[in-house]
Amino acid sequence: MSVAVFANLAVFVGIIYFLFSKQKQQNTLSRLVLLGLVTGSGFGLALQLIYGEGNTAIAQTLDWVQVVGSGYVGLLKMIIMPLVMVSMVSAVVKLDNSGSLGKISGLTIGVLLFTTAISALIGIAVTHVFGLTAEGLAEGARETARIAVLESRIDRVADLSIPQMLVSFIPTNPFSDMTGARSTSIIAVVIFSVLMGIAARKVMIEKQELEQPIRTFVEVAQSVVMRLVKMIMALTPYGIAALMAKVVATSSASDILNLLGFIVASYVAIALMFVVHGLLVSLVGVSPKEYFKKIWPVLTFAFTSRSSAATIPLNVEAQITNLKYHQRLLTYQHHLVQPLVKMAVPVSILQCLLLWSLRQ
Repeated sequence: MSVAVFANLAVFVGIIYFLFSKQKQQNTLSRLVLLGLVTGSGFGLALQLIYGEGNTAIAQTLDWVQVVGSGYVGLLKMIIMPLVMVSMVSAVVKLDNSGSLGKISGLTIGVLLFTTAISALIGIAVTHVFGLTAEGLAEGARETARIAVLESRIDRVADLSIPQMLVSFIPTNPFSDMTGARSTSIIAVVIFSVLMGIAARKVMIEKQELEQPIRTFVEVAQSVVMRLVKMIMALTPYGIAALMAKVVATSSASDILNLLGFIVASYVAIALMFVVHGLLVSLVGVSPKEYFKKIWPVLTFAFTSRSSAATIPLNVEAQITNLKYHQRLLTYQHHLVQPLVKMAVPVSILQCLLLWSLRQ
């Protein structure tokens, strides 16, 4: 390891210490995330300006920096399955009226499909307005690898009928699904957890002496898992700093210029969806300004990590702590929708639709 790399890492450690000192001053998570974003971006930009694009010193530095960034994302992924399972069981057990499960599910999926349709229309419209084509777009190593994975799955799903697809969601081995062994693992865990919650409710009705122990057990399990989530959330500013350092340090100015039209179109579409989102929340009496301010850490992490699954813990925590949403309904709705989004509608739907349009 060269002296330059040591110097770079010393600067990054200084950034971590700076964020830690600010955290000790009881700053809000939103402010800490903003500091992490700014300092991480500045560090990545400095690496590019000092060493130049593609320098080995940058790669060696980022290998160590990503211990923080990738480690943070890994911790978030670690807590996903326990959070999904405990939250779903708790949501079902604590619902005052079990008959409301169907109503909540229908309303949640209906809103998801409605907003997805709006996203699709905006994405396609922006593509045509900007006159984007696939000319000049090149596939990177990451995109090529992803295409290879998708092509390898074609043979397995091409001949599946809808009934066969629905059967594939059934958790034949829930313990294996908790390791994320299948692409449908989250859906399987959700189904298993809901069934466990329904079974618990039936036991509470049949044996009333077990009602309180069951409620206590579920409450304790959820409290422990949510405390673990808060511990991981406290690492968000450091993770954001490391992730942004990599994003900025590895971004090629020439590639950005070549794709400037696509980038502008993407951000215009995203901005339009922010407007739509603000209008929707305003219809229920919520201030869009306050709403976006409170969910800023979630948006920032989703942008840098590009992982819908890894964003689950931060999303749940922000909605419960900052937005004060009803935890029982929130956990059920969130974990019902997220697998559907992951399976049927990519989280970055606007960019995906733009890419889809370019291929037509």
